[in-house]
Order: sequence, then structure tokens, then C-alpha cells
Amino acid sequence: MSPNPTPTTLITLCFGVSVFIFIMFLPALLELKKPKDAGPRRIMDDAYTIQPKMVGTIVIVNLEEEHRFDQKLVEKIMNIIAVLPNLEV
Repeated sequence: MSPNPTPTTLITLCFGVSVFIFIMFLPALLELKKPKDAGPRRIMDDAYTIQPKMVGTIVIVNLEEEHRFDQKLVEKIMNIIAVLPNLEV
């Protein structure tokens, strides 16, 4: 762009930006005037009901309590990790 924009350049720039914005928002404006989908007609009729038998017990863990690990499980994990440094690439 030249250091001194001419009035023609400014008018063209403003017109181009206006046309671009109009083209970008035209589909949204047309959809607002005549929507293709009327939206949900029946909400509660199609809702699924949850059977009490299907729902398991939900355990809420108190995060403030101290939790302990099974010692056998920890030993197995330590044995697995101990092998890793011995592997060659």
C-alpha cells in the first residue's frame, strides 16, 4: 500500500470489508428469517428413563482421608520397574 492512501483506495477498502461482512453473515440472516428446522417438538416424550436396577452404587471417596496401597501390588510394580533400566535399546 502506498504511504499516502488516496480516497479511492479508502473507499474501495471500506466497500470490500462491508461486502465481505455481508457475505459472511448472509446465511445466518437467511436462517433467522426462515429457519429450516422448527426445533424440538416433544422433549419429555422421547426422554429415556433410568431403571433403578441398572444404576450401580456410586462410591464417593473422601479425598482428605489417607488411602493405603496393597503391598503385594506395590511389590509387583516395583519388580516391573526394576527391569526397565536393564533393557538395551
